[in-house]
Amino acid sequence: MRTAYSVETVRNAERELMARLPEGALMQRAAAGLAAACAQVLARVAGRVYGSRVVLLVGSGDNGGDALYAGARLARRGAGVTALLLAPERAHAGGLAALRRAGGRVADGDGASGAAGESIARADLVVDGIVGIGGKGGLREAAVSLADAAARSRAAVVAVDLPSGVDADTGQVRGDVVRADLTVTFGTHKPGLLIDPAREYAGAVRLVDIGLPLPAEAAELEALQHADVARLLPVPAAESDKYRRGVVGIAAGSARYPGAAVLAVAGALRGGAGAVRYVGPAGDAVIARFPETLVSDQGPERAGRVQAWVVGPGAGDDAATVAQVLAADVPVLIDADGLRLADADTVRARTAPTLMTPHAGEAAALLGVTREEVEGARLASVRELAARYGATVLLKGSTTLVASAKGGPVRVNATGTSWLATAGSGDVLSGLAGSLLAAGLSAVDAGSAAAYLHGLAGRFAAQGAPAGAHDVAAAIPRAWRDVRGD
Repeated sequence: MRTAYSVETVRNAERELMARLPEGALMQRAAAGLAAACAQVLARVAGRVYGSRVVLLVGSGDNGGDALYAGARLARRGAGVTALLLAPERAHAGGLAALRRAGGRVADGDGASGAAGESIARADLVVDGIVGIGGKGGLREAAVSLADAAARSRAAVVAVDLPSGVDADTGQVRGDVVRADLTVTFGTHKPGLLIDPAREYAGAVRLVDIGLPLPAEAAELEALQHADVARLLPVPAAESDKYRRGVVGIAAGSARYPGAAVLAVAGALRGGAGAVRYVGPAGDAVIARFPETLVSDQGPERAGRVQAWVVGPGAGDDAATVAQVLAADVPVLIDADGLRLADADTVRARTAPTLMTPHAGEAAALLGVTREEVEGARLASVRELAARYGATVLLKGSTTLVASAKGGPVRVNATGTSWLATAGSGDVLSGLAGSLLAAGLSAVDAGSAAAYLHGLAGRFAAQGAPAGAHDVAAAIPRAWRDVRGD
């Protein structure tokens, strides 16, 4: 499992470790990892380190020091290294001395000067050491032209710890930032490296272990990996029958949107529960596609026993059905129209687990803000929704987040593809997550595992080309087998 920690926690861990190490040892560890990563990039883009051209964009903090010491290591291997200093009087003295001893050059980082831009234009590699994890807001004016020159150049861009200009704690982008091809981060991931919009600027991310003593309970984010999801997935025992495996109820669809019901059932049938009960006006369409579904037209209260409900996909204005489902003393997943129709006080008063699955537009309506505000502050938005509704919230999007009303680390999904931005994809996810709820997973685990499988299934279904929601549902078994190693 990948974890990400706040800037404050990282700083505290750095101070604790530096108190036990010789002066400068921690920065040398970071610089060694950074230099190794840069050498690998140079081998790819220039064919070698010796004779390659490297430009360091150096700010005034330890981030710039890391870049200077790494540059010194590359210079000793024969690279031509030039450091462009944005604040010469405040550049890291030890790093500057090391670079000069290794034969590196130092120049003024005035982005308006032709010399700085020319150096970047000729570079094979640009190392972004402008601002560290403590930076707030976008790039300062002096750095913007350097970042623009790097973006226009043919050079690969490697960011030190995180791209300069992004917010390490929130993933927010409030101005101009550096766009990296690779980010080399130290000690732990930072939230901004895992959450859009900042994640988009980080490129590939490589973690360098520098020995930080980070307490597991202080993590801000968790990103499940294959092994973590495999441990969560329900596997029937020898004595299992369809009822012991769990029954999920799907209250979805309408005369206008019968396909939502079909897709939600498709996801549910592949989610590990033993049976799927469908309630709603799209029974004929569901049976025609999935004859194994248990269909009822008597409403949720009379549909028969279930271990979890999914309500809302394509429901139109059927508030009565949503209310009946919320009254059930079993876990409930609320999606799509159900989010609009659900009474907030009723959701907060529920004692059984509730999982809400809005996209950014739906989250904005629930919070009373604009969609752009949600997309620009995804972490804050998902936490606010979970706290406001007393529910677990799965915020769908380019980075899907799962937050519990009880607090703790927010889960961020590591799978997915932009091809999942297609009609009906969310209905499949709802059915899948509801089935995992019925199989006994907690709301956080059900949402996290479903998002992971759904994202992986999207990759398998698309493989670089458009795919429909039904293709994603059909690829879930492949994703399941891939996660379990079967």
